[in-house]
Amino acid sequence: MISQPIGHRKRTLMKKTTRSKYRQEFSGDHVFDYKDPASLTRFIGDGGKITPSRISKLSVAQQKRVAAAVKKARNLALLPGGSDAFDNFHRAEAISPVPFEI
Repeated sequence: MISQPIGHRKRTLMKKTTRSKYRQEFSGDHVFDYKDPASLTRFIGDGGKITPSRISKLSVAQQKRVAAAVKKARNLALLPGGSDAFDNFHRAEAISPVPFEI
């Protein structure tokens, strides 16, 4: 048996996970407009959650900009927010185009 120095730990070989290369659909400086809810719904999954960057194929900076735009649109009631705004089939409930209609 080979003696090892005191305090020496055996290294375990772990497989490095690398993110596969993919083609981004948006340029690096693309502006995600919070006033355009139709384009932001692409980044909202079932139940109203923002899709992760590994699924939406966005870079870290783009994902942060999308999240900020979605949150701003929710605050302005341009997008439905939370699970209460979705029905049992995970579809967004229709928002009336006329405010305060009786």
